Amino acid sequence: MEKRKYREELRRARLRITSARLATLEALEAHPHSDANTLVSTVRNALGNVSRQAIYDVLHILTEVGLVRRILTDGYGSRYELDQHDNHHHLVCQHCGYIEDIPCSLGYAPCIEPPATSGVKAQIAEVVYRGLCSRCAQSATTTPTPTPSL
Repeated sequence: MEKRKYREELRRARLRITSARLATLEALEAHPHSDANTLVSTVRNALGNVSRQAIYDVLHILTEVGLVRRILTDGYGSRYELDQHDNHHHLVCQHCGYIEDIPCSLGYAPCIEPPATSGVKAQIAEVVYRGLCSRCAQSATTTPTPTPSL
């Protein structure tokens, strides 16, 4: 996306257009699934001295208004991506922390639909698959399992 698009998105969200917000959106476009530390470094490279807290605040507000999506991972901290509102899911590798986009599964999935008695009309279901990425799964099958000593 170009800066003009980000400016429009920020205006639509009724947010001020700041260099930190624009640089964060650009960083997420270039580096999806980034952690906050990576984004702080990337934004600092683009803008110079920006506080870590400023970037955390930017991530919080952009997530709150739906421009950024926060992905919760076990053991690897939060990761962030531009929210494309396409209802895709994620695979988080439990060995290396790699995150991969997974298209939304179609068909009946009772765990995704809230109970009818709740009165909730679900618009998006966030699913995180946890397992091994193809690279770690490959090395797990080719690496011999050590035999326990007796």
